[in-house]
Parts: sequence; structure tokens; C-alpha cells
Amino acid sequence: MVLPDSAVKAKSLYINLFIVGIVLVSFNLRPAITSVGPLVGMIQEDLGLAHWSAGLLTSLPLICFAFMSPLVPKIANRLHNELTLQIGLIAILIGVIVRTISTVFFLFAGTFLIGIGIAICNVLLPVVIKDKFPSKFGLMTSVYSTSMGLVASLASGFSVPLAVGFELGWQRALLVWGVPAVIAIILWVYLIKNSKGNKGDMKRSTNGGNRIWRSPLAWYVALFMGFQSFLFYVTIAWLPEILQDLGVSTATAGWLLSFTQFMGLPASFFVPMIAGKLRSQAWLAGILGACSILGYAGIMYTSSFVMMIFSIVLLGLGLGGTFPLGLAYIGIRSRDARQAAELSGMAQSVGYILAAVGPIAIGSLYDVAHTWTVPLITLIAVGVLVCLFGASAGRDQYV
Repeated sequence: MVLPDSAVKAKSLYINLFIVGIVLVSFNLRPAITSVGPLVGMIQEDLGLAHWSAGLLTSLPLICFAFMSPLVPKIANRLHNELTLQIGLIAILIGVIVRTISTVFFLFAGTFLIGIGIAICNVLLPVVIKDKFPSKFGLMTSVYSTSMGLVASLASGFSVPLAVGFELGWQRALLVWGVPAVIAIILWVYLIKNSKGNKGDMKRSTNGGNRIWRSPLAWYVALFMGFQSFLFYVTIAWLPEILQDLGVSTATAGWLLSFTQFMGLPASFFVPMIAGKLRSQAWLAGILGACSILGYAGIMYTSSFVMMIFSIVLLGLGLGGTFPLGLAYIGIRSRDARQAAELSGMAQSVGYILAAVGPIAIGSLYDVAHTWTVPLITLIAVGVLVCLFGASAGRDQYV
């Protein structure tokens, strides 16, 4: 049956706007978190937070990711993917607004809501892509992971200038990152209205889903996701403080954190596409993990600003590549959207349990040691685990 031109154009418009909608969702998956690191000193001074509790600002969303991820397929089964994504975006926006109220309770309550919203979107984006664009999974993963990394890097770099240069203070500087959520929510109202609905798409993924927990390959993917996220979120939370301890100014440290993420953008774009064309991604995971290891080692032994920049470049490439590789594993190691949902929920649940430990543990190590050497050695050790589990997850198999 040949569709009339108007129907073809309407379908094409919807698909193009759906792609834009995916990108807009990705814009909201990191800035609410990455904008905090450069401002953590101001927040500590204003609210009297210790290092461990400041680390909790980064770890709390990850805790939400961990317990929320297995529940997302069940929620999407009762509703549908688009509406569930919209709920996630609304939760992010409310959280961003609530945490600008300058009290410890609202700071952490807003952070909790942000974590719930991001968890919903984290799990569903790979599933939606696997379902809507199965033949272009690598390309679409590249697009949304790169978009996510770009906005995350901008959030890190602009936080201090917004708070200090524009005299917004840390509260309103963080509030700025609610704007992408507002734009995304408006577009998804249209997408939901014009969607045929996919209620029940996830139903099979919740029946017999326990089998995924008995798959060694699924565990390798989950542990790879966990340890690479451990490194990423520790870096987001503490790299500015580490660099300031080395004599870098607060504003420069914020921009260097932004630069770290910016250097990861090429890896974010190319790694999923390269991974999708390979039968085994083991060597790719090893190279990316090694970049992170060398980056942390370089920062620990830095003797010049040039060496510091070189180390940050390596760190950016490593962290920028391992996360999209983990997302790519969800699609590559699953046969269909049903398996992708099961693997996404499990990998992100287990993975973020490990990731949530990171900022608190590293902050606590610093509180005890009063030096960043021990935390950096710990990060190097975790980098070795990223290489090992990434190589294991890269084997040419399905879960």
C-alpha cells in the first residue's frame, strides 16, 4: 500500500522530531550532576557540608539509578515509553528547582528527584533506540552519547562563571540547567500526542527477566558499566578539588573539568560506531581503560601544567569512550528490544550501585589521608578493573 504524500511527510516529520526528542532527553542526563562539582566548594561553605556529605551530592543520584533502574521496565509496561520518558523529564525539572532552596534538606531532596528522573531516561533511551532504530543502533547511540557529553562539559565549564561572573550564586547557577528540561518536555508533549502508543512493548521484558541475572556476560556488562561510572562520577565530583590542591584556581579547575569532558566527545561519537562494526570489542575496552589509568597517574605525578593538560586529555578520552561503549554493549549483546530492556535495567542497577560508592568513598579517603595520593591510587586500581570487565563484556556473544 502506497501512502499519500501528506502521510509520508507527516511520518518523516515525526521521525525527525523523535530523533530531536532523543537528543533533547540526552541534554538532561548529565548537567544537573556535572554542574555541581565546580561549585561544591561554595555549597560546602554556604551550608557547612563535610567532604563525605558533599560527595553524597554526586552519589545520591547514582543510588537512585541503582534502585530505580529495575523498576523502569515495569513502569513503561503500564504506561508506554514516551510517557515514561516524559515523567522522567518532569522529575528532573522539579528536582532542579527544589534543590535551589538554600537548605540541606531541599538540596538533597532535589538531588534525589533529579536522580529518579535521570534513572528513568537512562534505562529507556537505549531501549527506545533499539526498538525504533534497530539497524542504526550504533549511530544513534553515538549521537545521543555525544550530545550528552557536550552539554555535560558545558555545565561544568559555565557553572563558576554563572555563579561568580554573572553573580547568580550557586543556587541560580544550578537552576539554569533546568532550561533544557523545559524545552524537552514541550517537544515530548507533541511526540506523545502523535504517538500510536507502545503500551505493552516492555511486557515481555518483565516476564522471565530474572534469567538475565544468571548470565555471566550480563554481569560483565554490568560490572564494566559500574566501574567506568565509578571513575566518571568521582572525576566529576572531585577533579576540580584535586586540581585546586595542585595550585589551580577555582574557575580554571572548573574549565579543566569541562575540558576533560570535551576531550571525550570524539570518543563518545566514534566508539559506539566502531564497536558496532566489530565482532569483539575487547581490545577497544582495554585501550580506553588504559587511557584512564594513564590520566590519573599523570595527575598524581604531574610536575608541570603541560603534563597536567596531557593527563586530562588521556582521562577525557578514556572516560568519554567507556560510557558509550557500555551503552553500545546493551544493544550489541542483546538480540532485540526485550533483551535490551532486561540488560539495560540490570546493568544500570548493578552498575550504579558501584558508581554510587565512588564520590563518597574517595571523599572519605581524602578526609582520612588529607592528601589526594591515596584516592588517585584507588582510581588507578579501579581503572584496571574497567579494562578486565570491559574486555570480558566485549566477547562476541549474546546474553
